[in-house]
Parts: sequence; structure tokens; C-alpha cells
Amino acid sequence: MSDAVLEVRNLDVNYGIGDEAVNAVHDVSLTLHRGEVLGLAGESGSGKSTLAYGLTRLLPPPGVIAGGEVIYHAENGETADVMRMTDRELRAFRWAETAIVFQGAMNSLNPVHKIATQMTDAIKAHDPGSTARSRLDRAREMLALVGISADRLDSYPHQLSGGMRQRVMIGMALALDPRVVIMDEPTTALDVVIQRQILGQIIALRERLGFSVLFITHDLSLLVEFSDRIAIMYGGRIVEEAPAVDLYRSSLHPYSDGLLHSFPALHGPRRELTGIPGSPPDLRAMPTGCAFHPRCPKVFEPCATDLPVLGVPRDVTAPAGRTVACWLHPTH
Repeated sequence: MSDAVLEVRNLDVNYGIGDEAVNAVHDVSLTLHRGEVLGLAGESGSGKSTLAYGLTRLLPPPGVIAGGEVIYHAENGETADVMRMTDRELRAFRWAETAIVFQGAMNSLNPVHKIATQMTDAIKAHDPGSTARSRLDRAREMLALVGISADRLDSYPHQLSGGMRQRVMIGMALALDPRVVIMDEPTTALDVVIQRQILGQIIALRERLGFSVLFITHDLSLLVEFSDRIAIMYGGRIVEEAPAVDLYRSSLHPYSDGLLHSFPALHGPRRELTGIPGSPPDLRAMPTGCAFHPRCPKVFEPCATDLPVLGVPRDVTAPAGRTVACWLHPTH
């Protein structure tokens, strides 16, 4: 997993323009490697979905990309900045190179069209030279891949269960063999049994097809189980990034620790659930210094005035790629 597929460099996203603009994502840098599952976690309002829609330029008004680059590394070795693509290049790039499973995806299907029509339309848009038969065969193959019988192609969305609609959306996202799949809380509206089934399928498909996944959720317990790396987001910034095992065993940022102690452990000894007091910050009036300091149980003198910079901690032995933005752990 050493080859970079997608690099987000110093991305800034605002809502609105001028003095009234709200900075929802600030100076975010992330790298997604080939075949990797990168988890992005944080509370609602931390900027996770804004980041996903910003890096694919799907952000609706009044969202504005204020700065930064998103570098895509093609399979042939060429690179392209998504922020500089023309509309025609974006249309070719989306779905074929980078696909998205949207938040609330199981309600994203058009209720008046059959599943077959919706799946084959996406294939036809990117491969107009394909035949109707080949598109239908591909749709059948995709449904089989996500564990749904091919006869469901003749069904309308309301005739499918929530879990089946979610799997249809995943199958549609994979229909053109994208190298990057962005999943924005794809299991939020599902019960825990269906969540487990869908997550298991995502991992099996990743291992079989080799695509990379950016998985966005507020539920850190999901990411700990199947992600390779996890990035924690708060107040529009990345505050910690580490291999999943290291983050679970020894989180460095108090916010990461609070998220980890907000769900019960499924194995091992019992531990007290402490949660995180207070509420996420108002992006229109961000606290000075570290945005987390009003809620932090370990706050001390510099936290309220000085903004910590994301970097490699000097006081712990950190594996490659481990970074934190916290005054408890000064960085290089």
C-alpha cells in the first residue's frame, strides 16, 4: 500500500464568500494509498462530508473551494489536479475513477425507475459504445457481487429492503471499476446486523478488486475493526492520524480518546464509558487556540491561545504516518 492514489493537499472549503464566509474545512491534507481503507471519523459537523464533496467538486452552493489541491495518480503514472479539471474531464473522472456512496444512499435511487435502468444508465454514460446486452450483463454481475439475485433488476427501489438498496448503490459505485471509492456514512440508517454484512462485503470486495476506500463515519468503533489507517477530524481540521491499531491502543489526542471511550468494548475487560462533554464548536465563532480546548479534560496554558500544528510527535515513538495536533505532544 505504498503507492498514493489520491492526495489531498491543504484543502480549504468555505460556505459563503467574503466576510460572511464560514471556514468548514481548513488546511486538510490526506493521502489515500492503493488498496487501503482510510477511515475518517468525527462528530456531526466536524467537516467530514464537506471534505468528501469538496475533494470531488460535488459541493453544492454556497460551498466554495477556497484553496488546495487534490492530486489523482492514474494507473498509467500520470497525475491530475481534480481542482483544475474541466467539466468534461470531471464527468469522465467521476464514477469511472472515483465513485461515491452518498450519505443516506439507500434513499438515493430514483423511485420511478427499475434497478436495471438505473444501473445500466451509469454504464452507458461512460461507455456509449457498449451494447444493451453487455450493460445488462454487467448489471447482473454487479448485483451478484454484492449478494443480490439478478432477478431483482426488474424491481423498483420500494420493492427492496433498506439493506438491499444500500448494496445496490455499492454495486453501482463499483460498476465501472473505480480505483477510489468514497463512502460517506453508508451504514448509518441500517441495523447492526445489516451493517456487519455490508461492511464484510466491502472488505471482501476491496480484497478481490483492489480499490481504495475513504470511509467516513461518526462511529469510530466501526473504523477500528476494518480500517488500515484512521484520521480524526474536529472543527474542520485533522487533529490526529495513525494506523488503526495504534490509535485504538494509544490515542494521543484527548478528542480521539473521548471518541474511543464513547462506545463499549466488545472483547476484553469492561471499561468506563466517559464520552465527551459539551458540543462541537460553532464554525461561525471558533474558539481561539485549539478548537477542542473548551471541552478538553487535559487543557492547560497554551491550549486557549495557541493553535497546535499537525505533525509527528516528539515525545513518543511514532510509526510512519502518525501525526497529532495537540500541545500535550509537541511535534517536529
